[in-house]
Amino acid sequence: MKYYLVAGEASGDLHGANLMKALKAKDPQAEFRFFGGDLMVAEGGTLVKHYSTMAYMGFVEVAANLRTILANMKFCKQDINAWQPDALILIDFPGFNLKIAEYAKAQGLLVCFYISPKVWAWNQKRVLKIKRVVDHLFCILPFEVDFYKKWDMKVDYVGNPLLDAVSAFEPNPDFLQKHQLTRKKLVALLPGSRKQEISRLLPEMEKVASRFPEYQFVIAGAPSFDAGYYQQYLAGSDIPVVFQATYDLLHHAQAAIVASGTAVLETALFDVPQVAVYKANWLMVAAGRMFLKIKYITLVNLIMNQPVVKELIQEDCNSDTISEELDMLLHNINYRQQMLDRYNDLDTLMGKAGASAQTADLIIKYATKK
Repeated sequence: MKYYLVAGEASGDLHGANLMKALKAKDPQAEFRFFGGDLMVAEGGTLVKHYSTMAYMGFVEVAANLRTILANMKFCKQDINAWQPDALILIDFPGFNLKIAEYAKAQGLLVCFYISPKVWAWNQKRVLKIKRVVDHLFCILPFEVDFYKKWDMKVDYVGNPLLDAVSAFEPNPDFLQKHQLTRKKLVALLPGSRKQEISRLLPEMEKVASRFPEYQFVIAGAPSFDAGYYQQYLAGSDIPVVFQATYDLLHHAQAAIVASGTAVLETALFDVPQVAVYKANWLMVAAGRMFLKIKYITLVNLIMNQPVVKELIQEDCNSDTISEELDMLLHNINYRQQMLDRYNDLDTLMGKAGASAQTADLIIKYATKK
């Protein structure tokens, strides 16, 4: 069968690649065409557009790049219609993908949405649109099933695909030697995969690093940038950047400073004590504080329904507050252990790996039936 996938950011590339791998295992004749990234490219098929040209963060950035976004949407619709896939698989990225879903549904295509839009966080009436334009919604967070039930919508809970990625990880025994990281204990810096995240968060992270000379800070680089890109935010410091090795970095890290997003949950699954940080355009943050219907912004805290990881947002996200929290994580044994104990509870709630395989089974079943 023919599968068209649309992933618009780094996390979608990861989940898309694992789903493609599972689809190939169950459908040897699988053909892929996709918007995605390097990980999906490695699984085969045809890359139509790389996500690095699509990811914009916040109202202001979206408005400034609206012409490009609309052009990408138009091209995506035309390409899907020309290829006529047996299943369209939209991976997260709801601002873009729900528009694509609406178009594809009108063309009579099978629309599968993998990883529910976070409609439970704000503007919950968007569920009505999802019910109208999506044939099958695959959820990865346990509480989402009950949320959609309240809206009389049946969804498929498939577990979390991050468990697939983490369980499949095999540490590189040469990682430390390769990057000359053998002298000090490591602290991982994960400043995000978007330009706006990196530009706002990395300067604060660099200031924090200068206060902990006994540790080696290391940046997990996003695949859409090179090492030179990061240097403009490092004020001349020599913090190394590693690429395609985030899991190896987390495997060795004593603690981490992490941009709020999927990476916070990944870091928790590696049992690395962390502080979550977030900075955005002031207008976006103001709107969020006004309309968000959730107590926390990180997946770890949302799943656990308690403040497991410290969230430092906007004005609270500065080198002083980050340093204070990092010092606790590194040097306060009881504080550190409390977070690790809660990570164990998180592991129990998350369940076992297998989300990609289960989602692939369901997509093939629904596509065959259609």
